[in-house]
Amino acid sequence: MTSTWRDTELEQWVQACLTDGELASLAAAATVTLGIRSGGQEARFGFIEGRFTESTGTTDFVPFAAPLDWGRFFQAVPPPAYQNFFGMRMRVPSAQIEGSELAMAQHAHLVRRVLELGRQAISGHVEGLAAPPVRRKVHLHSGYARISVGGQPVELFYETAGTGPDVLLLHTAGADSRQYRDLMADTALASRCRLIAFDLPGHGRSDLLPGIVPGGHSLTTEQYATTILAAIEALGLASPIISGSSMGGEICLEMAYRAPDVLGGVIACEASDHVPGRKVPWAKHPLVNESLFVPEWVYGLMAPHSTEHYRRKVWWGYSQGGFGTFAGDIDFYSGDWDGRDRISEIDTARCPVIMMTGEYDYSCTPAMSQATARKIRGAVFWPMPRLGHFPMAENPQLFAEHFTLALDHLEVP
Repeated sequence: MTSTWRDTELEQWVQACLTDGELASLAAAATVTLGIRSGGQEARFGFIEGRFTESTGTTDFVPFAAPLDWGRFFQAVPPPAYQNFFGMRMRVPSAQIEGSELAMAQHAHLVRRVLELGRQAISGHVEGLAAPPVRRKVHLHSGYARISVGGQPVELFYETAGTGPDVLLLHTAGADSRQYRDLMADTALASRCRLIAFDLPGHGRSDLLPGIVPGGHSLTTEQYATTILAAIEALGLASPIISGSSMGGEICLEMAYRAPDVLGGVIACEASDHVPGRKVPWAKHPLVNESLFVPEWVYGLMAPHSTEHYRRKVWWGYSQGGFGTFAGDIDFYSGDWDGRDRISEIDTARCPVIMMTGEYDYSCTPAMSQATARKIRGAVFWPMPRLGHFPMAENPQLFAEHFTLALDHLEVP
């Protein structure tokens, strides 16, 4: 059986783990032993009270996959779904966990970093893209608007940039509108349209939902849609185009169906009529650190081409979400939302539909989005190479090119 790594590569891998500052910071007080198995070959990595040690003892859990699949993972630039073990677990049949699934969830951050160091040892150091210049955000303006949710007032935080036709931007599950700040700092976009992003109730800087106990949030299609309509009214938006990724992309399709005459069109990113398989108990488990697991669960959805600067910002933003917020949003994204019975009824003559999906999105794949677009007469779809599930946040410069093309299709001046 072909080996995934040679002895010299394993030695370099272990040495990298011993000296890596990020791994040491992530390990904190962890005491655990994990194995990485490829066919009959297994490497073991141990931590004792946060200190890394090459382990030969009993493993707590073992991520394993076929040698050919690990070979794809350890490429300097892996193919889609192979950039992260969670992606392999979802889309690659040979990728499994032996041992404690709970321990895997508790230490997902260590697995990710150990495997990243393995990729560097086996394929050589990959020279990442240079950190982008910091875009000034002095032209962003913020405020609060009062809307009604369930008959109760809620103060909604929003930010705007630019002038022209209104474009409303919707954030992803468990996040907030900060995801759009770097895109909204794009002066070319801001000179073409007025970009508006808001935090859903109970997210970011918006008020908590009235009557929802801590951890009780569970987003529904009806609540999401009515909140968007209330925001459009409160902000005085005129026939806005709405755009979002992930759950924000899904609700774009719902809004095109239920409120076509209110909108000027939708740009639905990372969206499908149904996305199963993203609800996991670990996102809200009492024995799992939510501020570590949730960002790790989403981190691998980004493309390896995106700069570490932006990917870390996405990770950090997800680490700041309120208790149960991500899990409650996933109740919509991978549960309550199911548009298979109605998306074919969307009238694109009344509300044009553009769909775009990053090639590295293994949650909602380009194939899933394309299949959905084919059910909507008149919808336009294209994949976004070198992008993942958070295109506006992980690589705003590249995403702006696709977003501009979408605005062209919608005939925005």
